[in-house]
Amino acid sequence: MTASDHRLQWHELPERLRAEVERALGASVVEAVSQRGGYSPALASSCALADGRRVFVTAVSPAQNPDSPAMMRREAEIARCLPAGAPAPLLFHELDDDEWIVLVFEHVDGRLPTTPWKPSELDRVMDATVELGALAPRTSLHTVADQYGSMFVGWRTLESEAPAAVPDPWCRAHLAELAAEEALWDQVTRGDRLIHGDVRSDNVLLTSDDRVVFVDWTSTCTGAGWFDVLAMLPAVELEGGGSPESVIARLGLDLDPETLVPVVAAFAGYFAERSRLPDPPGLPTVRAFQRAQGDVTTAWLRRLWDRR
Repeated sequence: MTASDHRLQWHELPERLRAEVERALGASVVEAVSQRGGYSPALASSCALADGRRVFVTAVSPAQNPDSPAMMRREAEIARCLPAGAPAPLLFHELDDDEWIVLVFEHVDGRLPTTPWKPSELDRVMDATVELGALAPRTSLHTVADQYGSMFVGWRTLESEAPAAVPDPWCRAHLAELAAEEALWDQVTRGDRLIHGDVRSDNVLLTSDDRVVFVDWTSTCTGAGWFDVLAMLPAVELEGGGSPESVIARLGLDLDPETLVPVVAAFAGYFAERSRLPDPPGLPTVRAFQRAQGDVTTAWLRRLWDRR
């Protein structure tokens, strides 16, 4: 099974819901092409309309995953907070009947980056991610500590509840130190810049006019402008884009070890703790992906630890 095989398809939406979407659009959907990639069970389809327009439609209910509707409602809220000119699709319509939530976005004529990463495409996306980190939201959003504070407690959770479950021997031996470092992550990531919160190859579109457009703004918050760059580096390495150190060097990003170690420790602890859990409902591939990211993040953390 690939990451997107379990996605909801347009024809699987309730008939009444499809009719409501078409009424809002003023035209019928004549073709729906599901997005490639991603780990959500939600509908994510590029829809061609009878009048020649094209839109992007995403929809979900608790039947696919109990947490996904709240995330999608938050995405609509965030779309209204983004600054003018943000590299994000415009939100056209929001339909919400307390069970189903449907968002209709501007169609972006673009494609996902090639993976394994092409160096030129990776540079383009990384440069756009740095530029994104220079923006500020139009209205107040919660902080990166609010967004991830309950998640970046992996080493502390494992230390108190299941130290024997730590898979890596080095991490097991240094568990108390890792828990102490992890606790500092929110102090070093404070800021007021815009953070997408989930930049990966499957949340980026490359357009023919050389723009980079970010999609899936469900984890957006504010903090240090470099946070998205660091957060995406484990996935970049997994997809053949090179080590975190090599990407940081190409970008000329100047972060000292006292900043890097707590943040990378928080990432590694999250993956170590979450990847031992069962797959969430409707997300049958996410734990395997977290385990793979955990391996490269732990290796990165050890290199930072040894050089500090």
